[in-house]
Amino acid sequence: MSAPATIENVKGPSVAPLRRAMILPFDPFILLATLGLGICSVVTLGQATANGGGGYVSRQITFFVVGLVLATLLSRMDYSRLREMTWGLYGFLLLSIVAVFFLGTSALGAQRSIQLPFFSFQASELGKVLMCIVLAGFLTGRSREIGRPSVTFRAVVLALIPSGLVIIQPDLGSGLVYMAILLATLFIAGIPMRHFAVLGGVAALVVALVLVALPAGGVEVLHGYQKDRLTSFLHPSESVSGEAYQQVQSIVAIGAGEKVGRGDGATQTRLDFLPESHTDFVFGVVGETWGFAGAAVVLALYAMLIWRGLRLITLAKNLFGSILAGGIVAMLTYQVFVNVGMTIGIMPITGIPLPLMSYGGSSVITTLLAVGLLQSIAAQSRASVAPKGRLHSNL
Repeated sequence: MSAPATIENVKGPSVAPLRRAMILPFDPFILLATLGLGICSVVTLGQATANGGGGYVSRQITFFVVGLVLATLLSRMDYSRLREMTWGLYGFLLLSIVAVFFLGTSALGAQRSIQLPFFSFQASELGKVLMCIVLAGFLTGRSREIGRPSVTFRAVVLALIPSGLVIIQPDLGSGLVYMAILLATLFIAGIPMRHFAVLGGVAALVVALVLVALPAGGVEVLHGYQKDRLTSFLHPSESVSGEAYQQVQSIVAIGAGEKVGRGDGATQTRLDFLPESHTDFVFGVVGETWGFAGAAVVLALYAMLIWRGLRLITLAKNLFGSILAGGIVAMLTYQVFVNVGMTIGIMPITGIPLPLMSYGGSSVITTLLAVGLLQSIAAQSRASVAPKGRLHSNL
């Protein structure tokens, strides 16, 4: 007796259209998490001030629309083509950061952005995605010699140059994001653990020199307020009215939200006790307005986005895609962890925005470009599996 005709055992071209129809050209969970965070961002900004967001809402919606269009276009292309543009993108990355020193405008003591007609372009934000692409392209091209110290050293130099330029602006937070991307891409590329041990030792030495040895000799590498911000979270009660003021107010706001939040009675937010409530401390607004329940929803959406990104590391059709996905996941995870951590008092204040939640055109559009790359990797992984004679799960 012959076996019944099922999808699994039917051969021939007639199965191919059905198989392709069952494979989504994108990851639905990434899309759901992105749209969910976008909605949360707009609603939160509407609650950030008593006048309904002070114009932030309409501009944030515009940033999301533009970013989603660009992300959609990027998701439809083969991300592997970007590998051929590695050095061109690296050159653009360096030029854009250097241009800030000559064309940038100063705000809050830092020169980080170039004023454009519709928004301020922050080169360090776009550089985060470009850094992921550049390191992925470099390490993929040297995959056969990945165990050599020279490869690790050159990758570190590639990341240190733009990171150092960004820190000089000064933008310490974004510079540290570059380092997080570097470590993640090196790990996924497979460099030996002894290289990480050496890098860890060098990093500890640099921190000791910058924070202790050099200042003792009269040489200041970091500005005074930067050092205070990096250390104030260790003893917030000693500088309630100083560098720890923002952090203390954020902790008070989140604690006041309790289980389900205070809604329109969120006085810390509405009466402007919480500084930068629409940017760096937007998670404090979430905590006070919607409490533990609202914060849990936001963190769950981030968890979904990061989970799907981690999954793409193993599903990508090539090493370039795996390293690229890993760099993007590291970029998102580090920013979420540090931003949320500083709002609850367990991390220093470094000025890192909360991806897709904090107000800002450069941050929102750049993050959506990263999401578009993840969707491209997802689409290409499905396309590479479909012709092999078996159905590929969308989940």
